[in-house]
Amino acid sequence: MPSSPSPLDRPAGVRERLEAWEDEKLSPLASRSALTRGRPLPELRDPLRTEFQRDRDRIIHTNAFRRLKHKTQVFVAPIGDHFVTRLTHTLEVTQIARTIARSLRLNEDLVEAASLGHDVGHTPFGHIGEQALDRLHAGGFRHNEQSLRVVDTLEKDGRGLNLTYETRQAILHHSKPRGNFLEGNDLDSLTLEAQVVRMSDAIAYLAHDINDAIRAGVLGESDLPADAREILGTRHSQRIDTMVRDVVEASWACAGFDGAATSASRPRLAMSADVSRAVLLLREFMFDQVYLPAGHGVEGTTARVIVEYLYDFFLGHPTAIPERYFERGDPIERVAIDYIAGMTDQFAIHTAEGLKPGISEQVFRGRV
Repeated sequence: MPSSPSPLDRPAGVRERLEAWEDEKLSPLASRSALTRGRPLPELRDPLRTEFQRDRDRIIHTNAFRRLKHKTQVFVAPIGDHFVTRLTHTLEVTQIARTIARSLRLNEDLVEAASLGHDVGHTPFGHIGEQALDRLHAGGFRHNEQSLRVVDTLEKDGRGLNLTYETRQAILHHSKPRGNFLEGNDLDSLTLEAQVVRMSDAIAYLAHDINDAIRAGVLGESDLPADAREILGTRHSQRIDTMVRDVVEASWACAGFDGAATSASRPRLAMSADVSRAVLLLREFMFDQVYLPAGHGVEGTTARVIVEYLYDFFLGHPTAIPERYFERGDPIERVAIDYIAGMTDQFAIHTAEGLKPGISEQVFRGRV
C-alpha cells in the first residue's frame, strides 16, 4: 500500500512547506516568518500564506495604498502622464528591494510587505505637505511615523491591520534624513530586510527624481555632478543597475555563505566607498537643485497654503471632519493631522476650493 501523504504534501501544509523552504534556503541572517516576533493581537496562522505574505496582502487592500496613485512624489501637479507618483515610487522600491533580497538570500516577502507599506502615511503634495504639517503640529510630523499609524490604527475603520513586528519595524525606519543614510546607530537594531527597504527607497527616489527633473526641464543630464555620472552612469537604468549591483557585492556577507552568522558582529547592508560617495554627492545635489527649490515655486507655495488653510479650518470646525476620525478620543489637532495626511492631492485641492474658492490661485485648475 502507498504510504500516507506527509502533512507537507497536503494543501493544509502549504504554509508549513513555505516555512520549511525559508529555513533551508534563506541566509542564516534572514528573518524567518515562522519565527516572527508576532502581532500586537495574536491570531491563528493562515493555512496557505506565511505571516509576512499576509502582511503584504493586507497592505495592498487598504484605502491608504490605493490613494497613493494620486499623491505627489516631488513635482506638484505636473503636466504629463509619465511623472512618478507616490504609488509608482512604491512599486519601484518594491522591485529593487526584492532584487536585493533575493540576491542576498533574505526574506523577499518581508521586504515586499514593508516596501508596499512604507509610504501609506505620506501627505498630499509630497514632502511639501509633510513639512507644512510638521511646522503646524506641536508634536511634529514625519511620514514614516504616520505610515505606522495608518497600518496600526487608522485602517479598517480604526482597527488597524495587526501587522507583524518585523513589517512594522521596517516601515517605521525606512526614512532617512538629509545626510549619510548608510550610517546610524539604529541600523544594528534593524533586520537586514528593514535595511534593504531603507536602501531601496533611497536608490529608487534618487534615480527616478533625476528622470523627472530632466523631464520637467529643471535639469539637464550634463548638469549632474561629473564624478557621480562617471561612477553611476548617465542613464536611468545604468544608475539603478550600478547601485543595486554594488549593494549586493558590498553586502555579500549578509547572504550567509561565509560564516557571518556566527561572527561577533552581524554584517550591515552597505555600498562600496566609491559608489557611496557618488550617491551622497548626487543626493546632496538633488536637495540643493530640486527638492528644496520645488517647495518654493508657485506650485509648492500654493500647496503649502492649501495644507495650512485646511489645518486651521479643521481646528476651528471639527464637525467638518468625518466622525470616524474621532472614535479613538484623539485631540482635534491629531484628528486634523490624520485627516489631512490621508488626502490625495486632488481631494485636498477640491476640499480647500470648496471652503475658500480661489485658494489654488489658478495653479491647479484644470489639472485635477
